[in-house]
Amino acid sequence: MTEVSARTTASPPAMGATATLLIACGAAFIAFLDLSVVNIAFPAISRDYSDTAVTTLTWVVSGYAVAFAALLTPGGRFADALGRRRLFLSALAGFALTSLLCGLAPTATWLIAGRVLQGATAALMVPAALGLVLSVTPREKIGAAIGAWSASGGFAAVVGPAIGGGLVEAFGWRAVFVINVPVALGLILPALRIPVSDPRPVGNALPDPLGTAAVALGFGGVVAGVTEGQRWGWTSPATLAALGVGVALLVTALVRSARHHNPAIAVELWRSRPYALANATSFVFGGAMFAWLLSGPLFLDAIWGYSVLSSAAALTVGAVVSMVTATLAGRATSPVARRWMGVLGALMFTASLVWMSTDALGPTQALWSVWIPAGVLGGGGVGIVVTVLGTAAASSLPPQQFAAGIGMNLTARQVGGALGVAVLAAVFAAHPGDALAGFHTLFAVCAGIAVVAACLCAVPTRQLAPAAATGTE
Repeated sequence: MTEVSARTTASPPAMGATATLLIACGAAFIAFLDLSVVNIAFPAISRDYSDTAVTTLTWVVSGYAVAFAALLTPGGRFADALGRRRLFLSALAGFALTSLLCGLAPTATWLIAGRVLQGATAALMVPAALGLVLSVTPREKIGAAIGAWSASGGFAAVVGPAIGGGLVEAFGWRAVFVINVPVALGLILPALRIPVSDPRPVGNALPDPLGTAAVALGFGGVVAGVTEGQRWGWTSPATLAALGVGVALLVTALVRSARHHNPAIAVELWRSRPYALANATSFVFGGAMFAWLLSGPLFLDAIWGYSVLSSAAALTVGAVVSMVTATLAGRATSPVARRWMGVLGALMFTASLVWMSTDALGPTQALWSVWIPAGVLGGGGVGIVVTVLGTAAASSLPPQQFAAGIGMNLTARQVGGALGVAVLAAVFAAHPGDALAGFHTLFAVCAGIAVVAACLCAVPTRQLAPAAATGTE
């Protein structure tokens, strides 16, 4: 049996909810920023570690992404079991320490190890942070909170090149990592003073350790195989082994979770049709979104010859629009309204991609006539869809499983994104010597994926009443 804590049903103090949201947005910003900011520092890192093969150094970039995607689901389960605020503060401190390790790394091996650990702490931090927000936010305001949180993460992905470029030019590549330390400390100090009601299962039992290891290693293997498949070769032993072992471990984790009294994967959440549909749509939409986000700076560099800072400026317009539309989408409280807003956002994104796949986007610079309008249309659509999907997933979760459910939803998007990046690499490999044709083909493929996401957004679901919370921290 469970009991509902009075603190979980009463409306929290406004300052507590607002402060928690701001801190969670800051955590999302630095976590998602570090997915992209290192790309611009990579040439400088390669020069400093010239005795290390470039193929090895690429794990400075992919090591973070693999660890991040692998541990989001276990991170959510641990947050609900151990306490979201407790895990958030620990992970944020760990993020600061691992960032410092990266900044002081004496060798490439230390840097790669630091990046993997940094990705792991980010994966523990993000679902715990959003779980905290959901636990102190009234149900009718969850959409607005997720809109703000989504906007901060999306903006980080776009401004990463500009921030990284400025830091590298002014202070060197190590500053890209060291800057995280004061930012993290600036988030920890106010987080210590936030009164938080943190519902979780009574008994604080940790999830199945073997299942948890299988989930983390399984997602890590799949994401590593998909991310590195183009470089390793899709039929190479390394790629096949990573994918095969990863899938086998995930199947094992699912089987154990279906039978275990405290499973590593909260499989019961998938019985909720709204939650399952939100995750499936996040997976599909993530493929098109991640490929589009990565292709933008690549196009501006390869086709129009933009500098890093010029590219960042051209991309910022779409990012700002996505923040605005995410905030607006968060105000929708009706499931029906959110569903049709999701369809609208996906179709806006599709229209942008179709436009970019034509000769309108060619070798001649057309910043104001094509790029900016397409960016406004696409960025606006992304802001709507990401917020609608996050709200749909959160609204179908019981309070005591906020972090676990959000962790799985983010994992679905990250894995879909990894597949999208693999599609990008495969499309470019099929167009050697004709980069523009490769971009046009990629945008057309992403448009097709976005149409599928729009169809999934249109599927009606019955909103289930959330289960009662149990226990508090």
